[in-house]
Amino acid sequence: MRRLTLRQLMVFEAVARHLSFSKAAVELHLTQPAVSMQVRQLEKFVGLPLTEQIGKKIFLTDAGRVVSHASKNISAQLGDLGAALSRLKGVDGGQFNLAVTSTVNAVATGILAKFRDRYPQVSIHLDVSNRAEVLDLLTANRIDLAIMGQVPKELGLAATRFMDNPLVVIAQPDHPLAGRKKITLEEIASEPFLVREEGSGTRGAMERFFAAKGMEIRTSMKMSSNEAIKLAVQAGLGLGIISLQTLEMELSLNRLVVLPVEGFPIMRYWYLVHRADKRLSPVAQAFKDYLLTDEREELPLLSQA
Repeated sequence: MRRLTLRQLMVFEAVARHLSFSKAAVELHLTQPAVSMQVRQLEKFVGLPLTEQIGKKIFLTDAGRVVSHASKNISAQLGDLGAALSRLKGVDGGQFNLAVTSTVNAVATGILAKFRDRYPQVSIHLDVSNRAEVLDLLTANRIDLAIMGQVPKELGLAATRFMDNPLVVIAQPDHPLAGRKKITLEEIASEPFLVREEGSGTRGAMERFFAAKGMEIRTSMKMSSNEAIKLAVQAGLGLGIISLQTLEMELSLNRLVVLPVEGFPIMRYWYLVHRADKRLSPVAQAFKDYLLTDEREELPLLSQA
């Protein structure tokens, strides 16, 4: 007898979101054959193929899109059920899922450590991704809260600004421009820059800044993390634009310097974000209250907005 199971729907939801069996397997901590088997069983129940492969790419069929939509709705309802049960347990026995962009990871982990000191029984799942992936997690209702930079208005998200995030130009200490008191944009425009990948908030802010000045910078390398950019700048491969808050160790050890370029720092902000229709569990609400009240008083470079 063919049966439809929640496991099949959850596995297919991951496949549909990634359009990849292998990526779904990694996310779900399953083998790829196990993921394929769950999808095949779901297809037998539906009586229609849910995916099709063209070349090396996987696409959803019409039936697949219908099942994917239903799976997302079921996931959201299960999330609401979990939040309701957590509210009955209270903060001490609760858990919440937090996603942060990679740029803010160092700041976020420090905040989480202090929060855990106050609520030692709380269970926290932390996902560190780029901006685009964090937005995907939010819209799919797979996380409770996120900490990120620019927040799009069209996705139905509630965002509270809590901290300044200045972006600065960095160079190795023996760079020809190091030690200058003032540097024009024209002087750095010809320098090779190491930049973040597409989808990064830092990358977007940098591109908007130079576009507004009618300028283009010379990109020499694209990198997927701030740590990679810092190491490459230290090696003399070019300049970088990065959050000042990620540079404490490198500046104190004189591994990197901040260049006094006109128009910098580019001032951005960190936001605590959740879906506007999200019913926060007690522990997620406690973290939000902690971040926006108690912890806010201790954070450096706080926004006054």
